Amino acid sequence: MIPMSLAEIASAVSGRVLHPAHSTMTVTGPVVVDSRRAEAGALFAALPGTRSDGHDHVADALARGALAALVERPVLPARTPPVPAVLVSDVHAALGQLAHANRRRLTDCAVVGITGSTGKTTSKDLLAQILAPHAPTLANRLSFNNEIGLPLTVLAADVGTRTLVVEMGARAPGEIAHLTEIARPHVGVVTNTGTAHLGPFGGRDAIRRAKAELPTGLPAGGVAVLNADDPATPDMLRATSATVLTFGTGHADLRATGIELDALARPSFSLTWNGRTEPVQLPLTGAHQVLNAAAAGAAALALGLSLPRIARGLSAARRLTPSRMQVERLPDGALVLNDAFNANPDAMLAAIGTLIDVTPDGGRPIAVLGEMRELGPEAAELHERTGRAAAEAGARLVITVGGADAARISAGAGRAGADTVHVPDSKTALAHLGNLAAGDVVLVKGSRATGVEEVARRLTAALRGPHG
Repeated sequence: MIPMSLAEIASAVSGRVLHPAHSTMTVTGPVVVDSRRAEAGALFAALPGTRSDGHDHVADALARGALAALVERPVLPARTPPVPAVLVSDVHAALGQLAHANRRRLTDCAVVGITGSTGKTTSKDLLAQILAPHAPTLANRLSFNNEIGLPLTVLAADVGTRTLVVEMGARAPGEIAHLTEIARPHVGVVTNTGTAHLGPFGGRDAIRRAKAELPTGLPAGGVAVLNADDPATPDMLRATSATVLTFGTGHADLRATGIELDALARPSFSLTWNGRTEPVQLPLTGAHQVLNAAAAGAAALALGLSLPRIARGLSAARRLTPSRMQVERLPDGALVLNDAFNANPDAMLAAIGTLIDVTPDGGRPIAVLGEMRELGPEAAELHERTGRAAAEAGARLVITVGGADAARISAGAGRAGADTVHVPDSKTALAHLGNLAAGDVVLVKGSRATGVEEVARRLTAALRGPHG
């Protein structure tokens, strides 16, 4: 964060400095919500929660070097002088207000917002890697893309930041609009619209309208980067006053063509822009990564980078976020595709396609699938359809983990001809994998709440040793 006095912070968040003598104290370190991350000069935001109340950890944050705390109630000091603090009615809301204030001070920083049902984390990671060699660049850690993660990312930017890439997630209408107001992006990317969080949104049309909140919120001089292959794009074109730049595999401003996959399903393709074509060898697994790369490339074009620089950046990129199509080879020669960070029907289908692409002749494609959450009234049908698609694509064994919805995946796969096993938990799933051999490929995918990632972790534990 650009240094701010407690008085300036109080003004930005409609709060007050608890002890006026502290008003001129200046926060020079980061803003943190975990007291263990506090350091010299930091501001600790004491978020209340159902499991832990940040107010109980103010003393720990100060002991680690934090200068002051953002609180909803006075914290009784265990020492003299009293705790430096800014008192607000809602720490959660104040975090966003403070991020908005920091954003207004970033006068020499280009901000890119990225949302979408799938692919936004990978697109964000790729774009950050394209930009980093050319300007000081900051992006969300992992998938810290919500009403806490995004403000913390914006607050991590300072006068030296030239490009800020912020991923925006949402589970309900209005949330992306709120995040857009905080970050005020000049470039907005919508990777696609699909079925993630279908239940909370209330339907596909609501999801499309929610994703459109980003291009709608862009300034007239901004650039909306939209997926030409997505059926929701025509409506978004009409909803934004920004310039539109499209990406896709067909008719688009930035086109990805000539896609070929190697033995690990890493795509090679060409990017074409304004009559110029550049080759890309993307070192990420999955044909679906091509559109993620094209989205990142189009955003980089909007920021003024040349096509050759973009192609070089994509070819040099690496996977930054764990459990996102993470490929590991076991000592017996089998492969594990750990894509267990989260799941929705569209992402499931992409992952299953990658499983089939990676499995060599004679090998067994095995899918360990956890149930998907937040799909609403369509959950039963979407789970059954996912199982059927896995079998029809060629999965030989489908092991499903979880409750009734996981059983529906198993039923769909069984009816389509695959061998199936339905188990309640990851430990039981491991017991059904049997002896893996060279050529076997195990895909692990499911909503994080199912704990299915434990299957991948245990399978690959030997690769990392006793402390991995």
